[in-house]
Amino acid sequence: MKILMSLTPAVDPNLLVGMDTWDDAAVYRLTPDLALVQTVDIITPVVDDPFVFGQIAAANALSDVYAMGGRPLTAMNILAVEACVDPSIPREILRGAEAKIKESGAVVVGGHSVDDQELKFGLSVTGLVHPDKILRNSLARPGDVLILTKPIGTGIIATAIKGGVVSPEALEKAIKSMTALNREASEAALDFGAHAATDITGFGLIGHAFEMVRFGKIKARIFAGKVPILPGVKDLIKEGMVPGGTKRNQDHFGSQVRVDSGVSEEQKLILFDPQTSGGLLIAISVESSSKLIEKLGKYLAVIVGDIREGKGELEVVPGG
Repeated sequence: MKILMSLTPAVDPNLLVGMDTWDDAAVYRLTPDLALVQTVDIITPVVDDPFVFGQIAAANALSDVYAMGGRPLTAMNILAVEACVDPSIPREILRGAEAKIKESGAVVVGGHSVDDQELKFGLSVTGLVHPDKILRNSLARPGDVLILTKPIGTGIIATAIKGGVVSPEALEKAIKSMTALNREASEAALDFGAHAATDITGFGLIGHAFEMVRFGKIKARIFAGKVPILPGVKDLIKEGMVPGGTKRNQDHFGSQVRVDSGVSEEQKLILFDPQTSGGLLIAISVESSSKLIEKLGKYLAVIVGDIREGKGELEVVPGG
């Protein structure tokens, strides 16, 4: 990511969203009423089951399109795997991804594979969006509340899976969360006039929340005590199941974020935890927030923060 951010941003009148605001995907206008959404994402296995891993990787890649308010159209597989591996493993990964892409309404149109000692899989996804209905990460407004649509803690659980100490309940809940598409959350955000959105992935909740405010004249607060957490995560922290990505996120964003002294060390670790296929973080007016929460119904939607006047600041406080 740091390497990509060092590139000179492209200049084109039809490039509506590029690299300048660290958004979730690029958006390129084709006509006054139609634009392409383009993204690519690749991850290492977070679960042992190859079919489920394929589903998670697909949901993770699709999420960038949903975060922009777009509709996925096509997807291409990207697979790195050793040539000597049992062929059933990549076959199951691809089957899992195809099932999730089909659920989204998009189609798999091809892909590419390379011989690599470390297994990796992801997808390049192309979607469509109306140029006037793009959900960007940088347009939150003072007075908005922040709604999170999935619990966090998948990085800690993935570490516990590798360590062989995760409980069946924690594993089941994490898989259910990571394989769930963000389609309904994206559609609800559009229906009720959300001002901004991003998906929570590798930078953790704090990192992606900071991206939402760093380019605007606003200040965001995250209510640590209101953030939904996957079952078993707190116990796993006590057992030392904290991924290296958590420390990297703390090193990168910690100096740029004010964390209240009332926020516990445990809460900090969870809020910096890198996520895979996390939920959307949506900035929306107070008046519309209750409608969005009601619309999502059976899906999670929790107010975890708010937006105020400021200078690109993020503060983490114990409660609301």
